[in-house]
Amino acid sequence: MISKPLPQHFTVLVRAIPVSDGVSVGDAVDKFFKEYHASTYLSHTIVRQTGKLRRLLNDAESICTKLTNLNHVRRSTGDPPRKLGLFSRNDLVGEYQKRLEDLEENVRMEQSDATRRQEIPAAFVSFRSRYSAANAVYIRQSDNPTEWQTEEAPDPHDVYWPFFSTSFMERWIAKFVVFVASVLLILVFLLVVAFVQGLTYLEQLEKWLPFLRNILEIAVVSQLVTGYLPSVILHVLSSCVPSIMKLFSTMQGFVSVSGIEQSACNKMLRFTIWTAFFANVLTGSALVQFEIFLNPKELPSKLAVLVPAQASFFIAYVVTSWTSITSELTQITALFCHLWGKCAKCCKRDYSKAPSMPYYSEIPRILLFGLIGLAYFIVAPLILPFVLVYFCLGYFIFRNQLFNVYAPKYDTGGKFWPVVHNTTIFSLVVLHIIAIGVFGIKKLPLASSLLLPLPPLTLLFNEFCRNRFLPIFEAYSTESLLKKDREEQSKPDMAEFFSNLVTAYCDPALKPFQRASNSDERTAPLLASLSSSR
Repeated sequence: MISKPLPQHFTVLVRAIPVSDGVSVGDAVDKFFKEYHASTYLSHTIVRQTGKLRRLLNDAESICTKLTNLNHVRRSTGDPPRKLGLFSRNDLVGEYQKRLEDLEENVRMEQSDATRRQEIPAAFVSFRSRYSAANAVYIRQSDNPTEWQTEEAPDPHDVYWPFFSTSFMERWIAKFVVFVASVLLILVFLLVVAFVQGLTYLEQLEKWLPFLRNILEIAVVSQLVTGYLPSVILHVLSSCVPSIMKLFSTMQGFVSVSGIEQSACNKMLRFTIWTAFFANVLTGSALVQFEIFLNPKELPSKLAVLVPAQASFFIAYVVTSWTSITSELTQITALFCHLWGKCAKCCKRDYSKAPSMPYYSEIPRILLFGLIGLAYFIVAPLILPFVLVYFCLGYFIFRNQLFNVYAPKYDTGGKFWPVVHNTTIFSLVVLHIIAIGVFGIKKLPLASSLLLPLPPLTLLFNEFCRNRFLPIFEAYSTESLLKKDREEQSKPDMAEFFSNLVTAYCDPALKPFQRASNSDERTAPLLASLSSSR
């Protein structure tokens, strides 16, 4: 059953709005929906170009935070803060106040210009019922499929405002460019993985770097270089990839933070599986990888040989990951930023905003270890205790973080779960293929024959789950929508809800700007109602 009424349940996002000469976007939207949705159309909110305004607001927010920190330092030390205590002895408070006043005036002028012009052919259109909004999303609105494109509206707090200005063609081109960039990133990382795997073979390393031969003959050094160093290098380089994938997803024109992070999660998952697992398993040579794809019948036997050969590397990789997951509990990066802020005394620090859970980086990492555990379940069971320790640590650490540290930035309604399900099915199929190959190499035809039905049965189970459960994650049913609409028809608070719905999707950048009257208040909001005195 659907929860209490929320703005996104009654609202759709309309893009690629065709506009005639002399007609505004708002008039075009109003005319279209009054003509084709006359009985259910409620209101609309036009999206405007606010890129410059948003940059001004970010600058103002930064200065407000610095003023708050400076006043806090002055109150605690009794000394007027100086610019990092080095070059300037002028009072920074007066300087920042003057800059903030100038920014306030620029913001008000830009807000006035934005409300008069700079319309984008996109709008949030609200309806009087959930069922009407769902119909508007899943029924094509125009004979031309590139016009009047509708999609589900995100939560008002989940909207990512900068990318509404992209057109249909720009979004299509961006998807192609991002796809090419993602492939190139994977290819570059494959070269890195090949180098990292080269470190695990001492003879190959001595061949590459002959001047290190005497040093590598030392037992401790050779064990460190071949056993621990490759996994550390892979971890360090992999930690930079999630932010790159999120940047790629942002370039694709998603209009919600959740959409950006879901797309980044899918990209990161494909990247992780192919580079961190298969690339390390198949790194023997490019010819070996090519032969596997040319002869898929040889895949089980090849994996049965190649996967056990990398068992020691993946054990070290899992053990190294214990450090990364425990650093999640200690929040070392945030601690260093806090200490640097206290030393600098004028750095931007916002204590009022709790961080959000980076699902796009953590979900692929956890699923990778599930794949490693299942892949080595038969060929190298020694790795299982290490994977089990990782999952136990992860459970208790992330349970604490979700309850006490992170604040949810959005609610996807469980849309990350199909990603977890599909990856688990993929991991099971890999397990079955490796098991078939192992028993084939050991000359156990009966065992291999008994395992042959497992991959098709697993895929059939996956197809059943897709038909039975996946539609629940994609759309609400007519039954649930109409039932909820009928239940709420007689509720007195629905009138207030619809009145608030009219302004629910107003761009925060267009709201009146006023700095807090008391700059010592560390949690005072930046955007508030415009004071009548100003």
